[in-house]
Amino acid sequence: MSKDENSNLINRIIGTKDTLPKKQRYLCDYILKHYQSLGLVTVKELSDQAGVGVSTVMRVLDALGYDTFNDFRKDIYTESVPSKWTLKNSLIHSGDTSEESNTLADVLEENIELLNNTLDQELSEQFTLAVDMILESDFINIIGTRPYRATAVYLEQLLGEFFSNIRQLSQDIDLLYDKVLQFKKGDILIVFAFEPYTQLVVDAAKIAHGQGNKIILVTDYISCPVTPLASAVLRLPVSTEQFSIVPIISLIDAVVIEIGKRSSEESIEKLKRLETVLREHNIIHDK
Repeated sequence: MSKDENSNLINRIIGTKDTLPKKQRYLCDYILKHYQSLGLVTVKELSDQAGVGVSTVMRVLDALGYDTFNDFRKDIYTESVPSKWTLKNSLIHSGDTSEESNTLADVLEENIELLNNTLDQELSEQFTLAVDMILESDFINIIGTRPYRATAVYLEQLLGEFFSNIRQLSQDIDLLYDKVLQFKKGDILIVFAFEPYTQLVVDAAKIAHGQGNKIILVTDYISCPVTPLASAVLRLPVSTEQFSIVPIISLIDAVVIEIGKRSSEESIEKLKRLETVLREHNIIHDK
């Protein structure tokens, strides 16, 4: 297997898994979720951890083009080597604390840990790609369901300071397909999809992709079914201890700030005009 093929192991798993039987597909999803901790496992350990038979593991490796488990393990280890940010964070947070905690302290500490583990090279590259796509789009469509509807609305509100060409798809789900079918060639779709994934969102992404519309996906795992359809994938860590959207909000803030930087003169002028109008209509309070 060539070096280029090795470097695309994760992409090959994503591209292959949907063609496989159910158990093999499940194993692929398990690998995609846990690949960062699989670099040193044996075939029996992977089998036990994923809850599938050794024969299923070997069939998946064969489908991915591997002759031996050791070849696969070398590549998955290469994929799982921690970035300099992850290594730094592991050193910073390696100390143990025995202090009695409370809910507020626990939540804040967990959110800080999530943020510290968010940044890596992949996210940085995909972040730049996503911002480029937003700036180059003719129309921006946004969708998020269940608790992530709030993040979709938050992104809409902030981007609305710079763009008028925004459509929020999260509010009227009954008409979702109708709206997606109305997308024009230069429209993009921004999707917030976190486990458990909503079939309606997956189907909408499939329709948009089939029409040739580019998709920006904000998600937790690369095993998300929208991943193969997306032109940019912004993958964020999730807490195993509590529900939190702090990393998503931070990402949205960064996207909007970057867009503001790239269009600084026009953005500042728009914000000045908005502030003037708000003051004239006594919407904001003057000291």
